[in-house]
Amino acid sequence: IDKTEDEGKELANAISTLETRIEANQQDITALKGGIKELAQSIKDLDKAVEEATAQRKAEHEAYVEEAANNNAALDLLGMAKNRLAKVYSPETYEEAPKRELSDEEKISEAYSFVQLGDAPEAPPAVAGHANADAGGVVALMANIINDLKKEMQENEFAEKDAQEDYEKLMADSKKKRAEDSSAKAEKEGALADAESELLEQTSEKKDREGEDMANKQYLSKLHADCDWNLENYDSRKEARAEEVESLKKAKDVLNGADYSLLQVETKPATLLSKSREQSCLASDMDHRRMLQARMALLQGFCEDM
Repeated sequence: IDKTEDEGKELANAISTLETRIEANQQDITALKGGIKELAQSIKDLDKAVEEATAQRKAEHEAYVEEAANNNAALDLLGMAKNRLAKVYSPETYEEAPKRELSDEEKISEAYSFVQLGDAPEAPPAVAGHANADAGGVVALMANIINDLKKEMQENEFAEKDAQEDYEKLMADSKKKRAEDSSAKAEKEGALADAESELLEQTSEKKDREGEDMANKQYLSKLHADCDWNLENYDSRKEARAEEVESLKKAKDVLNGADYSLLQVETKPATLLSKSREQSCLASDMDHRRMLQARMALLQGFCEDM
């Protein structure tokens, strides 16, 4: 009984330990699932931010290219206008436009214009002092406009360069963070798989231990019932054994020459007990009694032959 009770205590401790481990493992699994979900959402948000930043950078670059082309065209046009004004108001600063070879269509168009209009009228004669007076106004104004446009184009170029550098840095940081999040997510997924596998093993082991504990309790209950029956029937069993010993002694005396012609073996009826308990707890006693009765029969037969 003590051994069975000790085994029961060990099983109870083992089950309690498994329950604690299962609870801790379940908490770890919940935490891992939450971490994986957060990392997946972080990666998703990062990809969306990168996509939006790329679309914005593309639009900004296209706008810059278009504005730069327009500014260059305006700059060329302003330069031509300034040069034409300089021809009238400041001849010394006038620059002859470089000659280029005309296409066939341009040659035909130019010849047709001479036929229709004849020679172009000469420019009006410059008035003394008038050119120098206006040169500092109109020509200077055109020069200021051109300088402002060049300054604006330069600022746009610097802004485009800074925007491109910021975009490239954002892409590099995003790529690094995505790699880190992906690695952390994969690591957590591996830990989750291990935890779930361990939880399955712990649950199975707990179930086995609970089965063993139930069987141990049933066996212990049966032991207590058997021992209680033995205690309750100790006196009657002791008396029956004494009678069996006395019968053996008489049988021995017969073998030694004693006259027990009326020797009979007296047996008392069995106590009214439960058949199931008697079969389980007195099996050894019954076997021993049968053996003694067989020996008595053998001895009686031997005495009759003598």
